[in-house]
Amino acid sequence: MTDVPTVPLGGTDLMISRIGFGAWAIGGAGWRYSWGAQDDRDSIAAVHRAVELGVNWIDTAAVYGLGHSEEVVGRALAGLPASRRPYVFTKCGLVWDDRDPLGAPRKVMEPASVRRELEDSLRRLGVEQIDLYQVHWPGDGRPLEWGAEAPAEAWGTPLEEYWQLMADLRTEGKVRAVGLSNHGPEQLAVAAKVARVDAIQPQFSLLSRSAAADLAWAAANDAAAVVYQPLASGLLTGAFTAERVAGLDPEDWRRGSPDFTTGLARNLALVDALRPVAERHGSTVAAVAVAWTLAWPGVSGAIVGARRPGQIDDWAGAVRLELDAADLDAITAALARTGAGSGPLRP
Repeated sequence: MTDVPTVPLGGTDLMISRIGFGAWAIGGAGWRYSWGAQDDRDSIAAVHRAVELGVNWIDTAAVYGLGHSEEVVGRALAGLPASRRPYVFTKCGLVWDDRDPLGAPRKVMEPASVRRELEDSLRRLGVEQIDLYQVHWPGDGRPLEWGAEAPAEAWGTPLEEYWQLMADLRTEGKVRAVGLSNHGPEQLAVAAKVARVDAIQPQFSLLSRSAAADLAWAAANDAAAVVYQPLASGLLTGAFTAERVAGLDPEDWRRGSPDFTTGLARNLALVDALRPVAERHGSTVAAVAVAWTLAWPGVSGAIVGARRPGQIDDWAGAVRLELDAADLDAITAALARTGAGSGPLRP
């Protein structure tokens, strides 16, 4: 599978596989948005398996594991010959307090902070240049509190200012391309007036479909859209049950996610509806879920996470899975019937 299809990363000269390896979960335990304990040896083996199957980029972030994910990715890269090393994408702008690792990181895009983050990421990853450097969240100075209203008191850096900084880093050669994650169409339009946007990274899956407008913006502005959580943090793999959710690691952030609590029954019903589609193609539920995201106009690639090598085999086939009209009809009907997720029902 080393000849997997590739597409341009926006207007850059990078050609990326349509699936990338997501490194959030391999950050390990001991921080606010952990997936629980993780064996670094499994993580490195998973990266190597992804590369073996033709995945040619890894998406991580400084905040994942408070630097640990980048360190593990760096070790995985060091174990590969230079000719096989994948592109490295990482993110800045979520700053944590080492004295309170379980506290919510703040969305900070002050120039001095970003430049410090960049140097730290280069060191942890063991590279001299980052292929795609992304703003993780708008730099409004607020703590990242999912599912809770942020306090009104906040300081921040204007979008125009921090996007000019990102463009400067690209010009300086520290990074090859720059992108914006979790920024909506209005924010993207503001940024594009300052400097070229090479890529965007919205959340997008069968359960989270509201970023369709972001994808349309990317398609109209020659920007790549690499979407995250196409498997809804594992829910769409077909491997979850209510019992498995109940047994998640106490540190696993998913224990408090509405998708895994109040919405769980609807979401598992959707997964069951995907099984006949997977069977018709001799594929897996995970591959069907990822292929659905790749079928949307404007999507360049999907970031799919894994904690062990065997998990990659479940979704790697999505790059060659073509969902036909009958498949899309069946999935659309299942979304309407189960009420799972929100947003447009089909590409």
